Amino acid sequence: MKVILLAGGFGTRLAEYTETIPKPMVPIGGKPILWHIMKTYASFGHKDFYVALGYKAEVIKEYFLNYRALNSDFSVDLNTGNVTPHQVDQVDWKVTLVNTGSDSMTGGRLKRMKSFIGNETFMLTYGDGVANIDLEELLKFHRSHGKLVTVSAVRPAARFGELEIEGSRVAAFQEKPQMHDGWINGGYFVIEPTFFDFIEGDHTLLEREPLERATAEGQLMAYCHDGFWHCMDTKRDHDLLESLWAKGSAPWVV
Repeated sequence: MKVILLAGGFGTRLAEYTETIPKPMVPIGGKPILWHIMKTYASFGHKDFYVALGYKAEVIKEYFLNYRALNSDFSVDLNTGNVTPHQVDQVDWKVTLVNTGSDSMTGGRLKRMKSFIGNETFMLTYGDGVANIDLEELLKFHRSHGKLVTVSAVRPAARFGELEIEGSRVAAFQEKPQMHDGWINGGYFVIEPTFFDFIEGDHTLLEREPLERATAEGQLMAYCHDGFWHCMDTKRDHDLLESLWAKGSAPWVV
């Protein structure tokens, strides 16, 4: 199944890193957080990635263009130019990199990916959150209810968009209110292609009109994930994730 990764925001709250690189390229254990997210999808067999770029798009493009060199040991014969690899990080991913505009909102970035998705169900997430979510169960849940959108509901320490859930149906979707029941939008969506019609254009925030409309029409369902989820929104978040990786106890590693 095709996977869209939103990787175009400015990441202003992580300015310690994002003045030079986009937030999805901030490393954890020497690998961009984007790589960690892709690794989770790939472990469940989802290896066809579509990355929606914006801020500092060239950094992400250069990373994947030079992926084999950056993730391998090799010898270079400077006389002939021949390169002999000694160790290669073998991944069989297909990665499509799409510049969706430097000022586009999340919904606008998604809308610009429509021509790459076609008339297929697809998966979507943000380029800054890791989780030990069971993507097979998420997909099974989505197929069971027949609605347009499934959002993964998670319980973080605080903040972000809150979901009010009745059974498995989302009754209210509010971005960044005060917490009530503790469930928030954790990304890791499964979406039917008809949802593209809910998005007006580049200025549209995915988390506002499109998902609010889906909620009002009874088309937004929640897959409740009680396991690990963490968003890298600040330096403190990054330091926590880096610490978990360094200790060999990163819960998102499958």
